[in-house]
Amino acid sequence: MRRGQDFSRTTKTGHRATSPLLVIYFLTHAQLPEIPQVGLIINKSVGGSVTRHRIARQLRHAVADHIASLPPHTQIVIRVLKNTDDYRSDLVELMAKIVKRSSTTK
Repeated sequence: MRRGQDFSRTTKTGHRATSPLLVIYFLTHAQLPEIPQVGLIINKSVGGSVTRHRIARQLRHAVADHIASLPPHTQIVIRVLKNTDDYRSDLVELMAKIVKRSSTTK
């Protein structure tokens, strides 16, 4: 995702799953593009530019494994709350929650 209105729509009207390190917002709607889209929000409070870009690379790599399990017409926004070395376990847990929740909300 690249447009601000996509981020706003997903964070304001979508469902949310949280952990101490991450918040994942997700929205499924028939008018969204068929291929799932993912956006990242990493504030300056998490760290400097180099740190934020390292986190973004880690998360993009980790979320690529989960794209196939997402339903079509889905947008996801991942908000990073704290800096850590590994987000994978939190991401796996939260992605399982949202996939389960999205399958029950249809």
